[in-house]
Amino acid sequence: MSEQQANNPLHGMTLEMVVTALVEHYGWEELGMLININCFNNDPSVKSSLKFLRKTPWARTKVENLYIAMLDENARANKTAWPYSNNPNE
Repeated sequence: MSEQQANNPLHGMTLEMVVTALVEHYGWEELGMLININCFNNDPSVKSSLKFLRKTPWARTKVENLYIAMLDENARANKTAWPYSNNPNE
């Protein structure tokens, strides 16, 4: 694994995993307030969100950035040294 990928918190994460983690953490209502896009506000589902995000790079970037911010927030709350583990058991 290259050094660049070792420091990438999205490495190994599918878009579905990212969206699901955000929904579990924030819920659809808060997620729709944080990123105001219809797929989060009107009859939200993971499937419809994935379809939209795969076609819309600016929205996908916002979702990925929110996911990274959530990891940082969780790391600060848990006082973990390395927040970018893709394994929730670490």
